[in-house]
Amino acid sequence: MPIPAELQTREHFTAAYDNLAAIDGVADVIAALHSRSQSFHQGHRCVADIAYGGGPRQVCDWYPAAGADAAHAPVLVYLHGGYWQARGKRDFACVAAGAHQAGMHVVLGEYTLAPQARLADMVAEVGLLLDTLARHPVLGGAPANRPRMVLCGHSAGGQLAAMHRAHPSLAGVLAISGLFELEPIRRGALNAALRLSEQEVRDCSPQRRIGRGVPTVVAVGGAELPELLRQSREYAAALQAAGEPAWLLELPGANHLSVLAELEDGHGRLLAEAIALARGTAG
Repeated sequence: MPIPAELQTREHFTAAYDNLAAIDGVADVIAALHSRSQSFHQGHRCVADIAYGGGPRQVCDWYPAAGADAAHAPVLVYLHGGYWQARGKRDFACVAAGAHQAGMHVVLGEYTLAPQARLADMVAEVGLLLDTLARHPVLGGAPANRPRMVLCGHSAGGQLAAMHRAHPSLAGVLAISGLFELEPIRRGALNAALRLSEQEVRDCSPQRRIGRGVPTVVAVGGAELPELLRQSREYAAALQAAGEPAWLLELPGANHLSVLAELEDGHGRLLAEAIALARGTAG
């Protein structure tokens, strides 16, 4: 993935990926998102902080599907954003609202943040999370021997989700506003905490690890920063060029945070894509 010629200095790379600076009234937007998340968490049954490893952030929250057919209900696993160094699973609990309303189990995954963990460690943690969920007596079952679990991630979570397209427990991946080529991240201020090496960029960039995997929807807001749009377009194109089942979805007018409304809303386009991936009808 060639880097645009206009990105030359550390300051250029930093500004090109400063997603929150591009959103008007971002503090109020985040406060509202957190308020809705708190309301959702308090208003729904949650099996909280299920351990999938020994670390303090190696936990997940499970909002069980309602109804008698819970053992066969599809599963949405969500990985939050925060550039691998901020936020937590309950900051984004409201994104579970649409899927839960649609009869899905929802699992909100946590992972260790930088600088306490390297990015490769976070990737491994998500793999461990999926392995643990695959063994769960309710979440791990698969009707008709077909996986029903969809791994969804936003921003940094989009990168983590894309790294696991080949996991055998998955029916699909929904990568929202993801970072698929990490070299621009290594060259900007975000790398102060991440400490990405050239080897880690090669190992942890989904753009450089195109291979066989599950159906994948690459989604991005039409009003996001040019670099986020470029990364999503080029990653989807690379998957398609390799003959992989992949689709690019650009949501007009959506920015880096408002795009999540399409997952939170019971009639949202991203929710529809998640359901289609779980059913094996995407595309």
